[in-house]
Amino acid sequence: MAISLNVNKQSRTVDVPGDTPLLWVLRDELGLKGAKYGCGISYCGACTVHLDGRAVRSCKTPVSSVQNRAITTIEGLSDTETHPVQLAWEEIDVPQCGYCQSGQIMSAAALLANHPNPTDAEIFAAMNGNLCRCGTYPRIREAIHHAAGLLAAKGGAR
Repeated sequence: MAISLNVNKQSRTVDVPGDTPLLWVLRDELGLKGAKYGCGISYCGACTVHLDGRAVRSCKTPVSSVQNRAITTIEGLSDTETHPVQLAWEEIDVPQCGYCQSGQIMSAAALLANHPNPTDAEIFAAMNGNLCRCGTYPRIREAIHHAAGLLAAKGGAR
């Protein structure tokens, strides 16, 4: 089945069954490896991408449900890897093993797009579905606050 997608502001067409998880289409059909397979049941958040600006788990999202909607992966968050969240992640030195980090970054970017100056409680609520086996949660929270400051200095979310 031919399915039209809008991935990272590019029109793409894939020929896959409609019930194929978006994660596998992104990774196997389009070669976008940033979203990771973690649990396969929308629990860990390693597969997080944006759908119309909202953080979603691509491992359980059927590709047929996202036709012609705006899909953004970590590869499309910034052409130059200079999105404030990406910069904050580097400056705070968040990653340890790094496996979950693209999902963490995508969830954080979605949070900041809607709540440019989040409280710790808002960060906890938004990031609650992203698991980090290395336990970098304090650095993640610090980086989100730092990214909020970077966004404010630039005049808002991008």
